Amino acid sequence: MTNTVFKKTAVAVALVAAGIALGWGVSQWRIANSHASGAVPASAETAKTDRKVLYWYDPMVPTQKFDKPGKSPYMDMALVPKYADEDAQQGTGLNVSAQAVQALGLRTATVEQRDIGSDVDVLGTVQLNDRDVSIVQARSAGFVERVYARAPGDVVAAGAPLADLLLPEWVAAQREFLAVRALKDESLTAASRQRLSLLGMPAALVAQVERTGEPQGRYAVTFPQAGMVAELMVRQGMTVSAGASLVRVNGLASVWIEAAVPEAQSGPLQLGQYAQVRLAAFPGETLKARVVSILPEANRDTRTVRVRLELPNPTQRLKAGMSGQIVLAGRTQPALLVPSEAVIRTGKRALVYVVDGPGKYHPVQVQLGAEIDDRLVVQGGLTAGQQVVASAQFLIDSEASLRGIMPAQAQAQAQASSAQPPSEPGAVPAAAPAPKSYTVRGVVDEVTPTELTLTHEAVPELKWPGMTMPFKLASPELAKALKPEQQVRFTFQQQGKDFVITAVERVKP
Repeated sequence: MTNTVFKKTAVAVALVAAGIALGWGVSQWRIANSHASGAVPASAETAKTDRKVLYWYDPMVPTQKFDKPGKSPYMDMALVPKYADEDAQQGTGLNVSAQAVQALGLRTATVEQRDIGSDVDVLGTVQLNDRDVSIVQARSAGFVERVYARAPGDVVAAGAPLADLLLPEWVAAQREFLAVRALKDESLTAASRQRLSLLGMPAALVAQVERTGEPQGRYAVTFPQAGMVAELMVRQGMTVSAGASLVRVNGLASVWIEAAVPEAQSGPLQLGQYAQVRLAAFPGETLKARVVSILPEANRDTRTVRVRLELPNPTQRLKAGMSGQIVLAGRTQPALLVPSEAVIRTGKRALVYVVDGPGKYHPVQVQLGAEIDDRLVVQGGLTAGQQVVASAQFLIDSEASLRGIMPAQAQAQAQASSAQPPSEPGAVPAAAPAPKSYTVRGVVDEVTPTELTLTHEAVPELKWPGMTMPFKLASPELAKALKPEQQVRFTFQQQGKDFVITAVERVKP
């Protein structure tokens, strides 16, 4: 008896449990089914119908707003409403779900403030100092009796002999001087001595003639300075005239290093500033040079400015043609840096997307400076410590464009351009520019006294594809005698928010 009662009780409890489970499962299925079918609670539906519409817009042209619903004048599609609560939730930013952030692989970076230097790092080439050049010329006509063993490129010392010249004109002048000197007239002797100097004779040669009483027709030409024989124009047996160049000598006490600095980095350069030079011939050694010249003309092909630096060369180990690295030090200054990949350049402005919070972003227009490695200097628009989107920002920017979200600066400019300034008393209003006209071909779809619906060809100037859209009529007379399916050529203008047909004519198929 007891076992029978126990079995009945157990069966009853099992039935009750099964009923509860079945009821819970049915309820869950109904909830899921309602969500799948798009059912909305009555309260939500009521809230949706009570939402305030701010304006209507075309999703493909989100910046153009309309006061009432209808068909888009740009595309063959209905206008979409913009609700007030969307602006309250969205503001000037964009919300992205956590799932979308993860799917896009979105990364962020911190706006850093760092001290940067305007150092200029360029390649340079060693050259001879063209300011340290001497040219030796014949002081009188004569003959070359001997040339000492010299060749271009030889390094010579100051006073080293170059050539022996026989100068007949000097012999005649010296004989005349000795004859005048024999007259014992000091004034005539002084005048004759001065004449010898004017003929180019060195004072030592004049003193020798006066001391020995014998004319000296041979003259040994010497190098006036130490350096390299850059050009040798005299050879044994030659006849030279007065003023003929015999040799050109380039000094080696200092050398130039010439570098081509990019035009964009040439602004801070100054005469007299110092630079570090590292030549390939002397690895691990740093030399110090000084800017002595910034040439006044930039290279039009390479967009560079030539800069000359002077470097002491007492041991003559620096050779013309050597190359090395030049670092022109600049001043250090603080700057804000963002990754280059975080900046979107539209051609008219540069944008970055700032992180407002988890999944919340808004565009900011920035002013850019120089690029340093993989970072850009930001001169305005951001502050240190802000988080910016460093990847997938182009997708976010596309979504923001579709929703009509613009940076605050762009919105202010748009409002300023659309607002009409109040006219002052007595002021003459400026004439508005005439609207541009466009002429295309199309087929009439529908005709009313005030509107003409056409399927027209593409308008490249407006970047319109071929489509069907309504046009306002400038005059009801334009619609007379027009019927559907007729082919026409029409001219239209944009007047405010409307596109208005100003002329239309039928054409043969």
